[in-house]
Amino acid sequence: MEDRRIREFARFLIGYSLRLRKGEKLLIEVHGREIPLARALVEEAYAAGAKPFLQLYDYKLDRALLSGMDDEHMAEIAAYDLARMKDMDAYIDLRATENLCEWNDLADERVAAYRRNYLGPVHLKQRCNHTKWAVIRYPNDAMAQLAKMSTERFEDYYFDACLFDYAKLSAAMRKLADRMERTDKVRITGRGTELELSIKGIPAVVLDGHINVPDGEVYTAPVRDSISGVVSFNTPIPYEGFVYTDIVLEFKAGKVVGARANDSARLNRLLDTDEGARYTGEFAFGVHPRIESPIGDILFDEKIHGSFHLTPGKCYDNASNGNVSAIHLDLICIQRPEYGGGEIYFDGELVRKDGLFVAEDLECLNPARLLG
Repeated sequence: MEDRRIREFARFLIGYSLRLRKGEKLLIEVHGREIPLARALVEEAYAAGAKPFLQLYDYKLDRALLSGMDDEHMAEIAAYDLARMKDMDAYIDLRATENLCEWNDLADERVAAYRRNYLGPVHLKQRCNHTKWAVIRYPNDAMAQLAKMSTERFEDYYFDACLFDYAKLSAAMRKLADRMERTDKVRITGRGTELELSIKGIPAVVLDGHINVPDGEVYTAPVRDSISGVVSFNTPIPYEGFVYTDIVLEFKAGKVVGARANDSARLNRLLDTDEGARYTGEFAFGVHPRIESPIGDILFDEKIHGSFHLTPGKCYDNASNGNVSAIHLDLICIQRPEYGGGEIYFDGELVRKDGLFVAEDLECLNPARLLG
């Protein structure tokens, strides 16, 4: 029997997130085994008069393919998928893998080739900027284990976060976006952090349930050469099968000139993917009031209330600072007191302290107001 929340979520994704219209083409990619949500999405797409296209992937088979693939072969595969992506109006990625570390032991050069020849042109450049899209995790046993919860408890947590009142959250986030668009200098302080950057002239974008779900962030991009100082991140960052921890970056004139982590060599190889990988493409606030602690999944963790994230790699076209890269590495710092605290200033004014907004016009974003 289908969980009513799955049907409700499918309707939310088709009707609210993607605003799918009659005749539009929707590509649904499922990474992992067949799941009830995929079937519900197909049915709801048809109900909207749209045309669903379905592609199933298996990380084990993808790993075997990548292991022997050269750049030419990868570019040929990307060419086919890029042509299909260009023909789509909307895209949903359902990630339901059973082993989150399946790619962990792939050779660095194979993963780099994937980023350069496939992820960059098909997803970061085409899909992110030219389709209506949503990337979704699925609350299976693997994800529940990652979150250190029972599957039943994690399902409740998952749907509470994903089916939040985004209209209320959106109205509050727009006040932050307005503030950001009037701001030049941002200063961030905290444990192991003293950082300055400019966001002058770059749009601030509200994510309120129309892109990744769960949603709940406001992002912009730093002026490319404006970042200086040191920033420490206190949240585990899974990326391509490896989990980075204790990341510290040092910036000069916008460029990462020093980087260390639990595997500093691996992190620096990632940041050497291309020239743009050592510059940043995004600066954002996480404000979802029901997402409090990291679970090892970026789609959730970047929305943690009281957090910010800074992203080495490609910027988004709708908040562009001109940075181009084959990576987009969201690095997260939670500034609530139990995580070490910290302050964020806009043009010298303290706007958030220890994870709570203290500027009067932004207090509406604090959990007590959003959940009250």
